[in-house]
Amino acid sequence: MDLLKLSIEWAKAEVFSTRFFIFFSIGFLIASVGFWQLGKTDLAKAYVIPTLVAGILLLIIGIGTNYTNIQRVKQFEKDYNTDNIAFYKSEVERSESTVKQFIVVFKVVPLLIIVAALIILFVNTPTWRAISVTALSMFIVILLIDGNAQSRIENYHKELKLLELKNE
Repeated sequence: MDLLKLSIEWAKAEVFSTRFFIFFSIGFLIASVGFWQLGKTDLAKAYVIPTLVAGILLLIIGIGTNYTNIQRVKQFEKDYNTDNIAFYKSEVERSESTVKQFIVVFKVVPLLIIVAALIILFVNTPTWRAISVTALSMFIVILLIDGNAQSRIENYHKELKLLELKNE
């Protein structure tokens, strides 16, 4: 496979994947409206704001990463045709940097999950319970989506390195 096709395939897969942030954000926003309209207990009412915030955060993440990846797909062909060697080097560097960022994500998010779980165990107010459960849910969504993205970027990076070996 050539460099341009490999890069475009990877970016299109990322565009598809980031849409799941938007999909889950809609779920959180619907849940917020549901708790607002149908919530009768203190706990149900306490979920309105946390699910709204989680929905908005996931929507921002989804729209931002989706837009960035769509722009990247459009730019790939231009950059490749301008200077394919510079394009290759920039993609190797970018993929290495992204792999390193995921290492941080997969250390920080589990710690946040632990904190949210501890709050559920030790704080018994409806507001904190709702915040913690919603945060846990949002962090799990992030781990699910980013776990797949991490695997894709690692494979992409390996494929890029194989292209380098083949071209030498």
